[in-house]
Amino acid sequence: MFNFNYSADAVSIGLDAAVWGLIGLAAFILYKRQQVKPRVWKVVVVILAGLFSFSFNWELSGTLLKFPVLPLGVWVLYGVLKREEGRWDRYRSFAWLGFAGNFIFLAAALVSMPLYAMVYPESDAATHIADADQAFIVRVHPSGEEGQILDRDRLVEQVPSMNREKVESDVWYEQMYLKSDGYKNKNERFPYQVVGVSSKWGSGMEPVIYVEGDGKGVLISTSREQYYFRFDESIIKEGAAR
Repeated sequence: MFNFNYSADAVSIGLDAAVWGLIGLAAFILYKRQQVKPRVWKVVVVILAGLFSFSFNWELSGTLLKFPVLPLGVWVLYGVLKREEGRWDRYRSFAWLGFAGNFIFLAAALVSMPLYAMVYPESDAATHIADADQAFIVRVHPSGEEGQILDRDRLVEQVPSMNREKVESDVWYEQMYLKSDGYKNKNERFPYQVVGVSSKWGSGMEPVIYVEGDGKGVLISTSREQYYFRFDESIIKEGAAR
């Protein structure tokens, strides 16, 4: 399989493009050194085939990394090309360049992790709530009041001053259970959800944002973590439901 991952965020896309550019430059240099020039399209096919390898996966900080072990593509190319004298010699360097590309993509993935964290800090509310022009609120639990609407301006104004607090799931569950007179989930702490909010451009994030019953807190759920923020003024108000 290919040993690189595609990610929708701008950092990974930029690094992937840089890696392909580096591989292309290396292929150009190798091609110029060849006394007998192979066809360009065949060189491209050989490089892509060389990328195939047996690898083992390791997840680091929510990112799946693939470490190449066996050059399956190179072995297959060798078996096919050696049948004609001199053909393997013409394409051997390009096949190994393809396999080496796996390590370059791996290095790019490792570089992208701290770089992504710097550009798009997940613990910063502004990363997840960058544009609320099309946002609205929906009730996702019966304990929430009907007819509530989102105050978009107040939401955007308070994003820079949101205070991050600890997510205390166990404590919240106990409080909810006690206030519900033993009926589980009768009083949900986050009965609303904000829909239509855009995260920071290029982050590739699609968080789910829940709003606390008093409108003064949000729980942002990503594929990796949950973040709880409190602020001074409620972002919900009474009005006609959308």
